[in-house]
Amino acid sequence: MSDNEDLLARRQLAVPRGVATATPLFVDRANNAELWDVEGKRYIDFAGGIGVLNTGHRHPGVMAAVEAQLERFTHTAFQVAAYESYIELAERLNALAPVAEPAKTILFTTGSEATENAVKIARVATGRSAVIAFGGAFHGRTLLASAMTGKVAPYKRGFGPMPGEIFHAPFPTGIGDATVERSLEMLQTILSVDVEPERVAAIIIEPVQGEGGFHVAPAEFLRSLRNLCDEHGILLISDEVQAGFARTGRHFAIEHSGVESDLLCVAKSLAGGFPLSGVIGKARIMDAVEPGGLGGTYGGSPIGCVAALAVLDAIRDEDLNARSTEIGTAVMKRVRGWIDQGLPIANPRGLGGMVGFDMVNAAGHTDGVLTRATCAAALEEGLILLACGAKGEAVRILVPLTASDEIIGEGMDIVERAIARVAVTAPA
Repeated sequence: MSDNEDLLARRQLAVPRGVATATPLFVDRANNAELWDVEGKRYIDFAGGIGVLNTGHRHPGVMAAVEAQLERFTHTAFQVAAYESYIELAERLNALAPVAEPAKTILFTTGSEATENAVKIARVATGRSAVIAFGGAFHGRTLLASAMTGKVAPYKRGFGPMPGEIFHAPFPTGIGDATVERSLEMLQTILSVDVEPERVAAIIIEPVQGEGGFHVAPAEFLRSLRNLCDEHGILLISDEVQAGFARTGRHFAIEHSGVESDLLCVAKSLAGGFPLSGVIGKARIMDAVEPGGLGGTYGGSPIGCVAALAVLDAIRDEDLNARSTEIGTAVMKRVRGWIDQGLPIANPRGLGGMVGFDMVNAAGHTDGVLTRATCAAALEEGLILLACGAKGEAVRILVPLTASDEIIGEGMDIVERAIARVAVTAPA
């Protein structure tokens, strides 16, 4: 078997540099919250495939469901010959959706497909075209999704022109002058300077920003968005791609606010490691699109559907929403303790098991260089850790919710040592 160095050399020759990889390791096998590279080194996984593995690597229920499906059929295209697992999954998602009226679900493959199709549905349902998103948002890498994403490098640079009528308001991170009041003021400025509200089809927001830095949208802000949407006939889209399926202690992160969105975008941990995404929404809105207007060859694959049904079973049977809250409480306590110890971190934040914090330099400013160094130091000790944020300043923790307390504790010990190591070697 090839080693990491050999595979890295082959990768550089065979795969374009446009797809980046956070670590230089190549995986051989994985189980729950651990994985082993091709050289046999063990790693604790605090990345979870970028928030895909809330139920861990190779969850037994997911694997059993997929293995059984493989014995029956792997693909027909739902648009050609449908199957019960798609219908059952839609029924269960509709029942879980935090909306007061009847809901419907359509399934796709990727998070970008979910966000783009939510916009398509909103445009048809409203007869309008404009979309408002937020700075720091990440809604995917396809062209419309990139346009909605609130960060130029690397997601937009060189790919222009971007699709039109996409506008961005600042996200209220609560850090510095990024307040709810300022965000609402800028939103009103957009509606008075750039586009009239009667032309806006939707406002799309992550209840907890993922790539943008794990910033939680304040409940008062989400309530204000709901009121604004109701006033002007705009649809509110909740992008739950990273924050959904027990990651924050609820099936959907927006549930924490008590605010009801019109459409919800889902993906990542929905299918426990298998490609599946979807849009869940109010039935009267979802049915606005004519037959044939939505779909995709692999959308709602039978493999993904049975995996997702097993994920929903695991969340229910193992009470992973409560486990997420428990993990988040323990992780946040450790992080705040590090601040008390004088380690160079700040701004701990999150919901449930979705926790992030910033690395800061001697002057107290957030510092992406220190964050990258911390992730690298953690990797040397056998922990996979990811950065995020507008300038890569934040450390994000996405440990599988099925991980044991012992594994989580071991991982957090490594994070602490990595931070302390970086603090010692960082220039003053």
